[in-house]
Amino acid sequence: MAVPPVGVAADVVLAGVGGIRAPAEVFQRIFLVFLGLGTLVGTVVISYTLYNAYKYRYREDADPAPDADRPELGEVPEGGGKGKKLFLSFGLSAIVVLSLVAWTYGALVMVEDGGVAQAEGDVDSIDVRVEGYQFGWEFIYPNGHVEDSQAGGKLYVPADTVVNLTVTSQDVHHNFGVPDLRIKSDAIPGQTTDAWFVAEETGTHTANCYELCGQGHSYMDAEVVVMEEAQFQDWYANTTGSETDSTNSTEAAE
Repeated sequence: MAVPPVGVAADVVLAGVGGIRAPAEVFQRIFLVFLGLGTLVGTVVISYTLYNAYKYRYREDADPAPDADRPELGEVPEGGGKGKKLFLSFGLSAIVVLSLVAWTYGALVMVEDGGVAQAEGDVDSIDVRVEGYQFGWEFIYPNGHVEDSQAGGKLYVPADTVVNLTVTSQDVHHNFGVPDLRIKSDAIPGQTTDAWFVAEETGTHTANCYELCGQGHSYMDAEVVVMEEAQFQDWYANTTGSETDSTNSTEAAE
């Protein structure tokens, strides 16, 4: 099933994040950019603070001449002719901050709308409905097959494929999240929310509930199994519109 392009806006934002398509990579890029800038700014500020602390440290034999023009307590200091530098620093800081806000907002909007994957045009995708209940998860595939986490079921997905999740709840509020894949979506009774991800490597991840939902909340988890495309297709071909078939699921995963 192909996902249609979302237009010029998504293309612009896509270029702004270097063509990254997986939400996990988008968030990782944002984190690294802010970490790098934060480290740079922190280094400059701390270095300047230490320099001034050393320069103006107390010394008994210090020459009082440099402090002759220092204002006394209660006096209003006169301008030192450094207003241009001050305004320049404020202006550059504002430009950097606003640029980061715009770039980050664009990237997050694109992730929310699925624009990273959709902007690439004709890509493979699969739709899975996720229903939370006390205290487990049901994963319902397009053919009607249901994987129930309480019965040993897992969320099986192919690698390098856009996985579109429609999340809801059968009883109380839940929250479906997979930390490794950087996805998180509310599960609300009578409503649906959307999330999507692309798992680039095969392996197993853990999905948890992130909304306190009762005494069994801490045990409300499920496994997300990322399989090779051919392996997933073999598994999917053997499923039917029924509840979890743990035997077939385990054999296919192996």
